[in-house]
Amino acid sequence: MFIDVHAHAYKQPFLQLDGRKPFPTPEQLIAHYDRIGVEKAVIMPLIGPEFYLSQSNEDILESAERFPERFIPFINIHPRAINNSPHAPLSEVILKYKEIGAKGIGEVICNMPIRDPFVLNFFRHVEISGLPMTIHIGHRLDHTYGIYDEPGLPMLCEALGMFPDLKIFAHSQAFWAEIGELDMVSDRAGYPKGKIVREGVVPKMLRRYPNLYGDLSAGSGCNALTRDPEYAVRFLDEFQDKLMFGLDICSPPDGNIPGLAKFMLELRASGQITEIVFQKIAKENAIRLLEL
Repeated sequence: MFIDVHAHAYKQPFLQLDGRKPFPTPEQLIAHYDRIGVEKAVIMPLIGPEFYLSQSNEDILESAERFPERFIPFINIHPRAINNSPHAPLSEVILKYKEIGAKGIGEVICNMPIRDPFVLNFFRHVEISGLPMTIHIGHRLDHTYGIYDEPGLPMLCEALGMFPDLKIFAHSQAFWAEIGELDMVSDRAGYPKGKIVREGVVPKMLRRYPNLYGDLSAGSGCNALTRDPEYAVRFLDEFQDKLMFGLDICSPPDGNIPGLAKFMLELRASGQITEIVFQKIAKENAIRLLEL
């Protein structure tokens, strides 16, 4: 029924220092997916030191080789990789991974401004590779993770214009909070509630930039829709070709149906979204954009 475009799995999960549960194993994810109706998932390595200990691309590729019918591998490269130069030929590495099956880049979580020359060089080389890229937008620099942008996402707008052939799958609290106009700048760090009184920058960007797509994963994507179901129906209908279902499960799942899946199923069952819209967001957009 669904393709999860945002998943993480560790062959040997480690305990978090702050008391959070470890990441799920591939086997735990598959068991959960069987219960809730997820056919496949994009699994992505977390390589930046800002939040998690680094995970290798090879760990992801090995999991995809073990479970080829269930996992779609993304790989990751830090913008400072190879020789710590803003002119590093990163696409040479990316293309090697593409040759052996990588379907995309991500999740990009390095806590650097999008305007940083290293980040722009990285974006340029991802564009050269022809692979899509999943990014997590951070609301500040330091003491968090995610590539940094200011309120209104001006740097992301610039990058989308600079690299028109780069497909960006955007995600995070700082991104999805701006589905509506911000009441306070601090809303970018969390999950704002209440109806969408005035549109924010996200729907405007989705209209303007053909290379921007919405990754609906995690609490941020789910909250963006469920905070105002009436607006969500219009949003899902208008951007039915640009949105993708995702979960972003970061600990062993509890077996419950996730909120986003439940919400979409309810909208379909009640006739508020059509079967065509449901199928596009649930899996068909992922199949098309990832060339599955």
